[in-house]
Amino acid sequence: MILNILIEPDELLHKVANNIDVNEIKSEKIQQLIANLKETMRSQDNGAGIAATQVGELAQVCIIEKEFTTEKNDDLVLINPQWQKASILRGWDEEGCFSVPGIYGRVKRYKKIKVQALDENGNKMEFIADNFLARIIQHEVDHLNGILFIEKAKDLHKYEKEIM
Repeated sequence: MILNILIEPDELLHKVANNIDVNEIKSEKIQQLIANLKETMRSQDNGAGIAATQVGELAQVCIIEKEFTTEKNDDLVLINPQWQKASILRGWDEEGCFSVPGIYGRVKRYKKIKVQALDENGNKMEFIADNFLARIIQHEVDHLNGILFIEKAKDLHKYEKEIM
């Protein structure tokens, strides 16, 4: 089911999501949330990821679109994700967000990170993400921590679609 995406200034976007107990991950509620997040993300234009907080669920779950993952065979589901820098290198790039439609800005993020999370089956995972994948994960984990990219961005600007 496609869920409604919360739009800034909705106060839920600024709340920290709750960790999910490993025993709850296989529950119908969490599995349905994961399926709904995937469907909602795919229903949007130009999306690379989505966090549960963006649909009003204060649960530590985010999805990275398969096009941007290292496996590319399925969307990457991260439950209770955490990351640490794996390099001191950082870079600026432009970001946008479903919850802040039409607004873009440049955000400085680490280029290489070490990610720890649980998958949709409750299995522990740990991997290194770099470049664009690292950026997406940092953006989505920020959502789970109640932070929007516009709070970190420079050169915020509007982008209006052209009408043909």
